[in-house]
Amino acid sequence: MRRILAILLCLPMLILPVRGAEETKYVALTFDDGPSGRFTRALLDGLYDRGVKATFLLCGYRIKIYPEIAQRILEEGHEIGYHGYSHKNMKELSRRTIASEIIDTDALLPEGCHPRFLRPPGGCCSDAVRQVAQARGLVILGWSVDPRDWATKDAASVEKSVLKNVSDGDIVLLHDMSDSSVEAALAIIDALQKRNFEIVTVSELARLRGATLRTGEMYHSFPPKKAEGTE
Repeated sequence: MRRILAILLCLPMLILPVRGAEETKYVALTFDDGPSGRFTRALLDGLYDRGVKATFLLCGYRIKIYPEIAQRILEEGHEIGYHGYSHKNMKELSRRTIASEIIDTDALLPEGCHPRFLRPPGGCCSDAVRQVAQARGLVILGWSVDPRDWATKDAASVEKSVLKNVSDGDIVLLHDMSDSSVEAALAIIDALQKRNFEIVTVSELARLRGATLRTGEMYHSFPPKKAEGTE
């Protein structure tokens, strides 16, 4: 009799739904201000070893110095966007000068590179920036996580800041301008992958989320859509 009761008590457990694997989360890592010689080379080596693609917002004057690195970024499947030619605050520039910043950078990009994103230096946007971006068919790219890696040489601090604040669909702002930034970026990737995050380019993140990108508009992240009936 006791055996029968035990079996009956276990039956509800047998029909409980089995929890599936944890759903994959996505994040885009973006790198501003390069290319920058050995720092970008070290970052590209680390990305290659990990099979990760990132988005690089390049400055024209630096492409002029390191054209072979810009070529490598493209050849290895990363995404390239504009960060202006001179890294000047575009909020203080005229439409003509903003357009020149893009045109002059475009002339230095590797053949076959057709950026879709413009990230104004410092994220400083204006009506003039939006108008030029729209006229040139560009989407303005912001970010949702900024560990200010440029302001510190402490890689562990940068890593901790990102991991504390990152969530599904975020765009992380980083730089490839110092050893500490590169070290932090690779550590962040390793930690995020253990948390079931997939690192993708911004374009891929937008595609995965079904986002319709409008030229002249700024995007900061692409979080997952909430199910109907949820807040």
